[in-house]
Amino acid sequence: MAVGTTVVRTLESAALAASVGQIRPHSGTTEIFISPGFEFRLVGALLTNFHLPQSSLLMLVSAFAGRERVLAAYEYAVRQKYRFFSYGDCMFIA
Repeated sequence: MAVGTTVVRTLESAALAASVGQIRPHSGTTEIFISPGFEFRLVGALLTNFHLPQSSLLMLVSAFAGRERVLAAYEYAVRQKYRFFSYGDCMFIA
């Protein structure tokens, strides 16, 4: 389980750089951009905030859970007056 989108990017970047099934300690930067169609290799669950519309973070969440499911969750969150952005409510996606 990843806590936050930065952790997702870090873990998936490490998984892409590693041999099959092996992740080793590493430091450096990543240029990974996760959008719908991305094949997740390592992360199986995600805890994250509700992100801004049309953001790369919303694209990452949509890649993980599916665009339609994410949009439905956001519609529900708006109706329920959930708080968005960095200090708002969060969601668990598995």
